[in-house]
Amino acid sequence: MPAPAPSLDVIATRNSATTTTVSAAAAATTAAATTTTTTTTATTTTTNVVPAPNMQEINTTEDSRDSRDSRSSSSTNSPVPADNEESDFFHVANDSQSSLGVVPNLQDMQVTDPECLPTVAALPSEILISIFSRINSPSELLNCMLTCKRWARNVVEILWHRPTCTSWPKHSSICTTLGLDAPYFTYTNFVKRLNLAALADGVNDGSVMPLAVCTRVERLTLTNCQGLTDSGLIPLVRSNHHLLALDISGDINITESSIIAIAENCPRLQGLNVSNCKLISNESMAQLAESCRYIKRLKLNFCDQVNDTAVVAFANNCPNILEIDLHQCGNIGNEPITALLAKGRSLRELRLAGCDLIDDAAFLSLPPNKIYEHLRILDLTSCTRLTDRAVEKIIEVAPRLRNLVLAKCSNITDAAVYAISRLGKNLHYVHLGHCRHITDDAVKRLVHCCNRIRYIDLGCCTHLTDESITRLATLPKLKRIGLVKCSSITDESMYALARANHQNQSRRATSNSTSRRHEYHTSSLERVHLSYCTNLTLPSIIKLLNCCPKLTHLSLTGVPAFLRDDLDRFCREAPPDFTEHQRAVFCVFSGQGVIHLREYLNAQPEFAEYLEPGLYARRRTIQTDHGTAQAQMQAMGPALASDMDGFDEVDGVEDDDMGDGSEIALDPGAFSVNDQPTNGANTVIPPPPPPPQHSNTLAFPHSHPSVPPAAPQPSTFHNNRSIAVATIGASLVSPTHDDHDGGAHTSSMPGPSTAGQGLFAVQNPSGPSTASMQGRIEDDDESSGP
Repeated sequence: MPAPAPSLDVIATRNSATTTTVSAAAAATTAAATTTTTTTTATTTTTNVVPAPNMQEINTTEDSRDSRDSRSSSSTNSPVPADNEESDFFHVANDSQSSLGVVPNLQDMQVTDPECLPTVAALPSEILISIFSRINSPSELLNCMLTCKRWARNVVEILWHRPTCTSWPKHSSICTTLGLDAPYFTYTNFVKRLNLAALADGVNDGSVMPLAVCTRVERLTLTNCQGLTDSGLIPLVRSNHHLLALDISGDINITESSIIAIAENCPRLQGLNVSNCKLISNESMAQLAESCRYIKRLKLNFCDQVNDTAVVAFANNCPNILEIDLHQCGNIGNEPITALLAKGRSLRELRLAGCDLIDDAAFLSLPPNKIYEHLRILDLTSCTRLTDRAVEKIIEVAPRLRNLVLAKCSNITDAAVYAISRLGKNLHYVHLGHCRHITDDAVKRLVHCCNRIRYIDLGCCTHLTDESITRLATLPKLKRIGLVKCSSITDESMYALARANHQNQSRRATSNSTSRRHEYHTSSLERVHLSYCTNLTLPSIIKLLNCCPKLTHLSLTGVPAFLRDDLDRFCREAPPDFTEHQRAVFCVFSGQGVIHLREYLNAQPEFAEYLEPGLYARRRTIQTDHGTAQAQMQAMGPALASDMDGFDEVDGVEDDDMGDGSEIALDPGAFSVNDQPTNGANTVIPPPPPPPQHSNTLAFPHSHPSVPPAAPQPSTFHNNRSIAVATIGASLVSPTHDDHDGGAHTSSMPGPSTAGQGLFAVQNPSGPSTASMQGRIEDDDESSGP
């Protein structure tokens, strides 16, 4: 049986006895000259109990005991005892004198406990930093920093990681702190992101130079700082060799000197936006391409001075380019496009809108038998020299294209659409506006092969009829459709869109365990553009409104049936640059306007005959049960709904990207040749129904509070509406804007961009930010169903 471990009493007795023995030996040596009677008595008593050993024996004994009882010895002669091994407590004589006669020293028996700390103070710094990093409010971070020094050390870097320069007082405070001679913290090393876009109108060299003391800035955003020159930018660039992303778009006074400074001091640069910087030279851009070989995202929009030399330099030296935007770079030819595709390892986005020098050779010259599986987005807007051969080659070498924009490629025919249909389920976004040669056959093939299309624009494709729109209505995930100036379509197309995704769902009733079938609508349509589809009438639009609960945008500009004064209250304001005539025919409903329009039309007795019995009530009940569609529309205004099937909405579709056709002038005359309806539809439009005369007696429980109920109208139309209706009733013509659809001109817009989701995203209302470098495009889920 192993010896038991000694108790605290025995240990204390041993220590006391040893101490007393040593004292006795010292007293005997100094012989009684200075000792008192009490000390001599105590010494004599103790020596009668324990013989006084000499110091050598004490040391030997203590060493032997330490060697025997130590649990940390690595000697083979002193093995580590087991945890449950008992000491020789029971082998020691336990008489009354050894156990009770010696009083242990209280100081020797004192137990030293660790300092008792609150739980939050015991957390390691890594946990505290993780907690503090989830606090978004700078004021709350400041409060945490002022709590104690330990918290301050963990918070200060988070607080200064991206200082908020959204007002001039804040900017002044930041510059003052950074300029302190002996600060408690080295704030200049903590700043990683700087964004002065919110102060762009007043930014100049003097407001930027104090920030040059920062030495570890990684993302710098100086968008539209037109007062900034090379004198302010160059010192900031020279002091930050770790710069990863730089956005100086719209800084019109920046010249090649700044570009050269960037090339010399920022070898790790990955993102650069110099859009609309027209003073930079091709030579400086070529030097930057040679020095900054890690470039991944490059924007050169509206840099019409940039030519093939600069772009070829990036293609040769920067093989890791993911996104490049050459919107309206009119001097770019075929060679750089071929080089970017052929030499790029992972090019995902290529935007060439307005590069009208590009022709078929740019793509037909690509190396044979090479596939570019990374390419997801290709924008060829207004590349008017491209033909079907180029499109066929593109589909052959980039079989996983997701977004394809061929707007205003006027040479495109059905053959190109047949090639596009080979993309199958990979195709989500296709823009074929102004491709006037496309017919119903091509659209039907596209729908049959690409059933995952979410966005399609066929504006000004005047050969399309109800047959193709009826097929488009069967797309299960269709969210947005553009049919501006497709003048041949009729109410039949609207009824087809209204019936889209009308499903019968079987649900088990709670009573009697019987199965009941309930019909409900799950249309995914969110945005419908029908401007200048002059054959449409109110009944079909009412049906569309009631069957599409997610609808947030409906454009009906130039549709006579909707040129009614009682509907103006639900229409949004026309753009300020519109002419009086364009304002007269403008009719676009978005956000809450769509909701109020639906409620108003459903409340009017004159439209009761167009409603299916119980349809509107059933739709509202379903929305209440599910809680998603109605809540989304109530909260969004003109915002877009999230992608319901899990794909990121990185297309960047703008509010009027498809176009409302609102800027198309309406003057007396006849249709142009290309605008003639192909199905022989009568171009004379019947006058729209008059507004109700009893509208002042109707309640509007869900209408906008700022919109009063309609007052009785003495006349059918206001003067400007009457002029517009008379003009449309005679004929339609678009003499100067025939090639432009939408409230925004396609030729002047870069189109959808995932760069906004990544490098040059607008992070907050203060302006665009380079804060998010890791923009990405998710690959399609191959395992998901169609």
